[in-house]
Amino acid sequence: MGPYDWRPSVTQVSSAFVADPELLAELEKRAESIAAGADGVLFRQGEAPTGVYIVRKGSVALTSAANGEAILRLYAGPGSLLGVPAVVGGKLYSLTAKAAPKAEIGLVTCEDFLHLMHTEPLLAFRVLQVLAEEVRSAREASLDRAVGMVQ
Repeated sequence: MGPYDWRPSVTQVSSAFVADPELLAELEKRAESIAAGADGVLFRQGEAPTGVYIVRKGSVALTSAANGEAILRLYAGPGSLLGVPAVVGGKLYSLTAKAAPKAEIGLVTCEDFLHLMHTEPLLAFRVLQVLAEEVRSAREASLDRAVGMVQ
């Protein structure tokens, strides 16, 4: 099995990507419904960002790979925002996101998302909270991995 294959066993569900209801409501006003590709991939690690994805229903597997091997696998559920660090930072996606079958996904384009952040400071603060939680979650995952390697 490749690093991006959907495999719900060994599930590590992350709440790091979940936004508060007010932020989600504002983003939903600007989101368009999208279908994942035939392979379920929304975006791949190393690609330029197209926008911020909203998990409306179902789940999305998030993986980070090095040398073709998955080194991090998380699952995001409804209410999760994906791709925020890439869009805000103007960098490439650092993860691959693959939607589960029947997942419902919304997309807010980079332009619309950044416009909202510039014009709505309170919502921008809520985005910072999502980013802070992602950093915390990533640090915990790195620590867990390091401890596992030592044992």
